[in-house]
Amino acid sequence: MIERAAPTDASVLISGERGTGKAFVARTIHELSPRAAHPYVAINCAAIPEGLLEREIFGHEQGADTGAVERRQGCFELDRHGTLYLDELADMATAIQAQLLRVVQERSFCRLGGHREQPVDVRLIAATSVNARAPVARGSLREDLFYRINVLTVTMPPLCDRREDIPLLVRAFAEEFGERDGTAIRTLTYEAMRTLERYFWPGNIRELRNVIERAMILATGDIIDVEHPPPDMLAPPPPRGGRGTLVPGMRIDAAERRLIEITLEHTGNNKTRAAKSLGISVKTLHNKLHKFRAADAAALRTATGRVSTPAGLRGRS
Repeated sequence: MIERAAPTDASVLISGERGTGKAFVARTIHELSPRAAHPYVAINCAAIPEGLLEREIFGHEQGADTGAVERRQGCFELDRHGTLYLDELADMATAIQAQLLRVVQERSFCRLGGHREQPVDVRLIAATSVNARAPVARGSLREDLFYRINVLTVTMPPLCDRREDIPLLVRAFAEEFGERDGTAIRTLTYEAMRTLERYFWPGNIRELRNVIERAMILATGDIIDVEHPPPDMLAPPPPRGGRGTLVPGMRIDAAERRLIEITLEHTGNNKTRAAKSLGISVKTLHNKLHKFRAADAAALRTATGRVSTPAGLRGRS
């Protein structure tokens, strides 16, 4: 999907948990695109106050307000012919979203306090840390803006759902830190790799990168063993409440419920698509949801009493 999206000029929406590599994907799309020789600007919409964010994106004229002592260019001017990456788009104030929608539609903008329309030649890539349809349903992300930006979608799965990637990522990080620090490339023992594959990774790829950097520093020889990753990885945390992770030994009815919840989240609560994906009828899905709601109190009591178990294991030897 990244390779198909990169050569085009279409807007891209990236979704995924924090630490799954959304910013890396956005930069990769830029570097593989015809705009690669032009600026790449990234803004975290959740980290910048509303008034400052508006200035950062659109710029302002001198005297636009008490703080505008001189004219300032915004991202749409500074990033001309390049790519603008807006992280945590759903945290952007709705008033700024309305202005952004106008820019996407009209391909022009005005600085704050200005009256002259300026053309826009910037590719837009946005990201959300949840399924983008969820903030649309809550009203924190404008529906019309969502449909304008969501031309191409790249979904980044959490690391616990892509454990087969761990050895490849470990090798890449080991090479990165080896080249940076001038050290030999470390080799993981079987037990150390199994520890990494069993861990739940609440911090996703970002956490894995930090773990490998730590292990590269602590290892005195060419081998990374089980004592080099953090000790708490030997006793993984319980499954996060927000994710429906299947674990060995759980009840069949609990596993069924979690699978249905994950599928509904993936389809944006579209029950027709979810039922088709699960291989059941929509009526059967509605009946199961009704049963889950009726038994919700008991399910909560069961969940709070469950013994903590390593999450996401798939029974592989």
